[in-house]
Amino acid sequence: MPYRSTEILPPGGAGRTPVGVVVLAHDQRHVRRKLLHMQHDDVVMLDLREPVLLAHGDVLLTETGETIEVIAAEELLYEVVPKDILHLVELAWHLGNRHLPAQIEAERVLILRDHVIRDMLAGLGASVREISEPFHPLRGAYHGNGGHRHGHG
Repeated sequence: MPYRSTEILPPGGAGRTPVGVVVLAHDQRHVRRKLLHMQHDDVVMLDLREPVLLAHGDVLLTETGETIEVIAAEELLYEVVPKDILHLVELAWHLGNRHLPAQIEAERVLILRDHVIRDMLAGLGASVREISEPFHPLRGAYHGNGGHRHGHG
């Protein structure tokens, strides 16, 4: 029998050992109602009032009090390293102009692998290398706040 969850808690919020783990890519973490498969083949029906953007470490609280941890999946990405902060802004503008999901950090930008975009960024003078790690792109202005309604620390 599948679990059912209607509540999300922040990381460590339940203070219990989880009965399972769901590993989700960035585009699978924006959810409202969805059947999620855990690592050990059990399932949990997530049934929320509004869409949320699940974060790495969030906890799904089941109706019976068990908890299930959310883990951000590793994804195949490009790490884009600019020459300086002004170059970072320029690269971010080009990526945003193409409506590409991007994780923008102080000294790098992460994007999903796309050889055409890689070539464009290299042509703009960026250092681009292939990596694999969890991806946490910014939500666009037209997506609202993603519905994520609890603090992280």
